Amino acid sequence: MLTPSVLGGTMRTRTTTAAITAALLLAALSGCSSYSVEDCQRAITDKSTADSRPTECEDLSQKDYDDALLDWAVKNSLKKMDKKDQDTLDYFDDGSINDSIDGG
Repeated sequence: MLTPSVLGGTMRTRTTTAAITAALLLAALSGCSSYSVEDCQRAITDKSTADSRPTECEDLSQKDYDDALLDWAVKNSLKKMDKKDQDTLDYFDDGSINDSIDGG
């Protein structure tokens, strides 16, 4: 026959186990949907805007997203420049033409 202390201990164990399981499941599900800044930077395209974020950027703060979007815009602008213009900008960047400005 079960005594009240044994029954109470069993209920506490089940409650604790259920709470731990729920917390681990919640943490796992939350972790699955979060993306890094690097994931966001790779997902940005010419269709991305301040109001239209890729899925990979939805969890970022507005400042982090704005920084990633600006970084993408500058890199893509540099890629579209003529080599001579890139070299001129590179020279003014640090006094030599060393591909420090390459849009990559």
